[in-house]
Amino acid sequence: MKIVILGNGRFGSYLANRLDQAGHNVIVIDRTIDNFNRLSSGFRGKTVIGNGVDEDTLKRANIENADAFIAVTNGDNRNIMAAQLAKEVFHVKQVICGIRDPARGELYKNLGMEIISSTAFTSQRLYDALLSPTTPTSKETK
Repeated sequence: MKIVILGNGRFGSYLANRLDQAGHNVIVIDRTIDNFNRLSSGFRGKTVIGNGVDEDTLKRANIENADAFIAVTNGDNRNIMAAQLAKEVFHVKQVICGIRDPARGELYKNLGMEIISSTAFTSQRLYDALLSPTTPTSKETK
């Protein structure tokens, strides 16, 4: 599968390395060249320096032939704009947009975008762990 990832921070680089190790053709876009140091030394994919909401940058990443596009920068607006470009202009089959603001994520989810909110996901997991019957209470740990 050919996958374009926008954003090579902690999350994007982890995802790019995992997908590359699994044998996928991965292209990573980031505005900062130093962020590419996060990729493993064995990374076989391609890197593109640029702004992911710029059509020329997306074309340099060969988005026209991508099977999937994942936007995971630290900016919700940039992720949303890039995901919309990938979906509406370049007709990428699978587009996933990372959003930190859960309210904004719900809005775009209702508009048909595939949204992953790390904040909502992590908050729910912490909530579940806190209230889980298998979590020892403070009385049980004394």
